[in-house]
Amino acid sequence: MAFCGKCGTQLPDDSAVCPSCGAPREDNANQQQGYNNQQTGYAGYVNGADFTGQMDPNDIQQNKVMAVLAYFGILFLIPALAAPNSRFAKFHANQGLVLFLFEIALSVLASIFCWIPFLNAIVGGFVTIAALVYIILGVVNAVNGEAKELPLIGKISIIK
Repeated sequence: MAFCGKCGTQLPDDSAVCPSCGAPREDNANQQQGYNNQQTGYAGYVNGADFTGQMDPNDIQQNKVMAVLAYFGILFLIPALAAPNSRFAKFHANQGLVLFLFEIALSVLASIFCWIPFLNAIVGGFVTIAALVYIILGVVNAVNGEAKELPLIGKISIIK
């Protein structure tokens, strides 16, 4: 059984392109195994950063808004609680939770340096810029229907 590398749709044995999205057929065993092996969860995927091929395209379409909400602070709870059966929403809720904890940790670090004006400004500016960059990356991935890990912190899996 082969699956489309772009959208995950099951491909007929004799097709050269995906009947769903029109992408050319790629007989890549690792890609097919990644999509078929959904019970291992996204944390067990060997190639690391991109889990979009493991997600159900209908799940992605239905839960894009939930995934976007996950990147705005405590709102990561909304997709985690409102769409508990959605792998796509759960993936982004986990990324949002890790980002939220990362922001808290950096804010605590910045507050340690609050008595040194120059260092406080540098660390505070770094926290703000890093948080905004990560939020934008996460939202763009969610809107595009992609399940890509955030750089540096994305491999941490708290919500399974």
